[in-house]
Amino acid sequence: MRARDFDPTGQHHGGMPTYPWRQAPPGLATKRQLAARGLRPGGQPVVAQILCRRGKRVGYLYLIDLALPKRTPSLAQEEALDKAMSARQTCPECGTRYPHCLPLKTLGTCLPCHDGTPSTALAA
Repeated sequence: MRARDFDPTGQHHGGMPTYPWRQAPPGLATKRQLAARGLRPGGQPVVAQILCRRGKRVGYLYLIDLALPKRTPSLAQEEALDKAMSARQTCPECGTRYPHCLPLKTLGTCLPCHDGTPSTALAA
């Protein structure tokens, strides 16, 4: 840990409280940590930051107390997302839908159609 990464007052980082990786105080979380709890920042400002990889990566921290629950998508939004994912998961050659996105930009098809690799497709 570098001494300049621990700056809870923000004196050396333009007023933004700064902590080293894994040393943020309780009550603060990143967007991913909030999402894992079923929360979202909800328009609140960033209250602190985490520096990692020798200051080359920054993670912004939010107050957990001010976070709001995630919004549930409407039926139309879920249908649109399923349609978009279907386009990325369905082989244009054989029509099989897979549980993962296919390399359509590089290969253009699924692996079994491209080179005969065994399939892990869902029943479509």
